[in-house]
Amino acid sequence: MDGVKYHTQSGWMPPEAPLAMPTQALDQPYVDAAAPGGREQAGTVWWRLIAFVPAILTTIGVSVALTNWFKMDGFSALEGAIVVLIVFTFFWIALALSTATLGVFSLWMARPKVTEQTPVSPLDVALLVPVYNEDPADVFGNAAAMMMALHREPHVHNYSLFILSDTRDEFAATQEMRAFQVLKAQLPAEAQVYYRRRKDNIDRKVGNLADWIERWGGAFEAMLVLDADSLMSGKAIVDLSDALSRDPSAGLIQSFPTLFGARSVFGRVQQFSNRIYGAALAEGLAKWTDREGNYWGHNAIIRSAAFATCAGLPRVRSLLSKGPTRLILSHDFVEAGLLRRAGWSVRFVPQIEGSYEEVPATLIDYVLRDRRWCQGNLQHLSLISSRGFHAVSRFHLINGAMGYLMSPAWFVLLVVWALVGNGETSNVVNYFSGFDPQVNWPTMTKISSFALLLFMYSMLLAPKLLSAIAIHRTGLKMRDVGGVAQFISSVSIEIALSVAYAPIMMVQQSIAVMRTAFGLRETWSPQNRKGGMYSWATMLKFHMFETVVGVLLLVGMSYGIITLWLIPIGLSLALAVPLSALSGVDLNERGWSANYMGTPEAINAPPIIREAFAQRRRFAHDLGMSDQIPAE
Repeated sequence: MDGVKYHTQSGWMPPEAPLAMPTQALDQPYVDAAAPGGREQAGTVWWRLIAFVPAILTTIGVSVALTNWFKMDGFSALEGAIVVLIVFTFFWIALALSTATLGVFSLWMARPKVTEQTPVSPLDVALLVPVYNEDPADVFGNAAAMMMALHREPHVHNYSLFILSDTRDEFAATQEMRAFQVLKAQLPAEAQVYYRRRKDNIDRKVGNLADWIERWGGAFEAMLVLDADSLMSGKAIVDLSDALSRDPSAGLIQSFPTLFGARSVFGRVQQFSNRIYGAALAEGLAKWTDREGNYWGHNAIIRSAAFATCAGLPRVRSLLSKGPTRLILSHDFVEAGLLRRAGWSVRFVPQIEGSYEEVPATLIDYVLRDRRWCQGNLQHLSLISSRGFHAVSRFHLINGAMGYLMSPAWFVLLVVWALVGNGETSNVVNYFSGFDPQVNWPTMTKISSFALLLFMYSMLLAPKLLSAIAIHRTGLKMRDVGGVAQFISSVSIEIALSVAYAPIMMVQQSIAVMRTAFGLRETWSPQNRKGGMYSWATMLKFHMFETVVGVLLLVGMSYGIITLWLIPIGLSLALAVPLSALSGVDLNERGWSANYMGTPEAINAPPIIREAFAQRRRFAHDLGMSDQIPAE
């Protein structure tokens, strides 16, 4: 067949069952006649009011307070711009807090679970694992663990696993085919596992999945889309399948992936934050999104026919460019919007446990991935006006872009505060030029500076502390996080490290936004999940800009022309290189640090994770890659 290496005769792929996937038009609405529709739950409006009204009122209050403060002796254009920037960034912080608060309230008020009585109709479900130059031992080890877990889990569904390779490296492709043979030999004879490699990776992951849908999608009622690093327990896969079977209006049901496998300092920061603080945010998000949830591109089950009919992606032009049309990069948000537009519900169900993914191991690896995500999320700004999208779907697109636009806004505020925020006669501009741009800018006293910092840090940290207090409502036991003392220590360490890394991420995301604005395209590279230390020269080159900014801030403070309240930010930026080196330190190499920022996935790993690591080691041995798999 054109475009793929096809091995039907050896059982590597099943017979084709084509499913048409037309390209959607974004300039006209579309409704799928097959979509059964369905109303929002009765309380959804109230949940949305509870989430958004406090955030809006708090933002208005901050806006009024700042305006009154600045206009005490006149209100300049510069002061107005500062107020706009603060309000621009503050709403999203307030919304995160109100969403987490809603989630905590929901967890505390949760009633005992009632066993679902609705019968489950059997589904033919395809587990799809797109692969691009990944470690074959990890991919096939995870696949083996999931298929064996499914074999043990009671269910009524029929599952088939597809490894969909876009790998360009010929040696890695050969290893994949060897691993597939090992997988086939290892699983029971009735297990349905397949492998396909495309000759040309047209349209990246979007094209990879579209190729499968158009060739084989017609044989499956549902597809569970995974990433190369995804791992799901047998129960989680069955629970997602049951949920889709019971809800004929659902086009997509997204699970809440928990992070696992982190060994490095930076990886543990992300893993701990996701596991401990993420539950409340996820619960709150699920409450107010209801049928207008979002899609994160993996660990979600999708109704195949609905997706094919409604979510074929067109190529689009950038909002900032009149050049040729391009592939939609962060396709998942848009696909969720297209499904909802057509009449299918998109649900987020964080209560389904046993859904996992891995994380970048170092700060640099995270930033490189984040640049790709930034480019895709900013591209969504040109899609907000697409016809027929639900208001909440548009909000998801805006929210994704705002996650990156906030950083340059914060950076501008930092620069302004550094230049003119230390009094009328002792600021940087006055010091070097004798010109005071503040005009009648109100004096930033020590008390007001401290109050502003305390207020902002409180808003940023409140969701974490609220979530940490409520973790027992998520089913976590203290023994699974190392005990009470270890948990308090882990929370403290995570907060300290997050505060230290936040200014660096602010600068790096600002750089990512500028790169996108100037049309610099990010390369599609496989994610480095195993980590490893970068050289000092590489880290210095990568973090040169924030290091220079940090040193300038500290020098300005030493001369008394920059407010001392910026010391935490200045130190973080000036120490960007050592902090980057710290991010890759392996906590598991020493027994005394192994439980730092520990989660159940690290301290008391569930069976599916233990099985996955055992299978990875087995595949690594069989493929002659044993030295690349760290011991757990």
